[in-house]
Amino acid sequence: MHVTFFVLLGSSLTRFLLRHPDDPATTWIIIFAGALATLYVLGPVLGPVSTISAGPRAASGATTSHKLWLAAVMGIWLTLVILAPSFGWCAVPLFYTGLRTLRTGAAIFLVALITVFVVAAQLKLRVQSGFDPNLLFAPPAVAAVATAMFVHSQRQAARLQSVIADLVRTRRELAATERREGTLAERQRLSMEIHDTLAQGLSSQQMLLQAADRVWDTDPATAHAHVRTAESFAERNLAEARRFVHDLAPADLAGGVGLEQALYALAERESRAGLDVRCRIEGGPAPLPDRVQSALLRIAQGALANVTEHAAARTAVLTLVYFDDQVVLDVADDGRGFDPDERGDRGDRGAPSGVRGHGLPAIRARVAQLGGTLTVESAPGDGTVLSAAIPLESPR
Repeated sequence: MHVTFFVLLGSSLTRFLLRHPDDPATTWIIIFAGALATLYVLGPVLGPVSTISAGPRAASGATTSHKLWLAAVMGIWLTLVILAPSFGWCAVPLFYTGLRTLRTGAAIFLVALITVFVVAAQLKLRVQSGFDPNLLFAPPAVAAVATAMFVHSQRQAARLQSVIADLVRTRRELAATERREGTLAERQRLSMEIHDTLAQGLSSQQMLLQAADRVWDTDPATAHAHVRTAESFAERNLAEARRFVHDLAPADLAGGVGLEQALYALAERESRAGLDVRCRIEGGPAPLPDRVQSALLRIAQGALANVTEHAAARTAVLTLVYFDDQVVLDVADDGRGFDPDERGDRGDRGAPSGVRGHGLPAIRARVAQLGGTLTVESAPGDGTVLSAAIPLESPR
């Protein structure tokens, strides 16, 4: 648009000089044309005008200096049009200059004023050749089209800017939501790890220390054995704590130990006076991903922790079964049991079963993360069987 203005200004001056070489106003027209070109160039020096805004309040960012500059440009141009009507061709670029600088209402008034001057100048120029309807109707039509296009583009730009602002805000909210979800997921992971490892070990230590306290005076050797066993549990708990803080595999799976060996070691470690824990492996061993092995071991630890704490069972059995398309871990106990239909998902805190407490939600979460299914079968007085089935291939 700037280039168009200077082309039209130069062509208007050239036309006047060619048509009216001896006109007494030639000197003033050259001076005013040069002043208009110089003043127009100074416009960008004032800085850009923020014209993008919704509705009729466009160009609200124009400063006083911009308005004074526009008034000077329009004053010189109007003088040129009075002296030489051919300079009216510069009107269209000036339309956009006014629309960029003023609010929409004031800019439309300025466009109408410019159009009136253009029509009057053209009618004065052609008065000797008779009335030409195009001179009366063409300039207003051009002004209306130019103004409508500019206002429409400004409103489109304002809507686009609003959409971009919404997208940026939504992106920030989504990032904040993802951070919160990540924080909650990490809290859930830590709570499951603490329940399945540290809580289980601390419970075992408590039972061993209580047993040692009961026989401390009557059977010091047995008491010391209980204390040493509790010490070994404390050492293992410390290793587990360091590992799950760094999101590593369980200590029982360290050093290339397989899931079967880890389950046998868990059963042996959890067997104590009053509770016999056994382990069975059925089917041909299949290679399992590390995350599946870790999850199954944690499930077994969590289930046994609840057996120890709630079930009052005498026997618990870990059974790992390999099928063609899945691996199944069963944890059965002969404890007090419960009625799953009666308790449902209302929360299982304090209920006397081997799969209730915080452990059941943690086990459900682990199984769900691997795309598996969890089944709980129990009845009051008949013990409990927990069955976790994990597909050997991740669901797509």
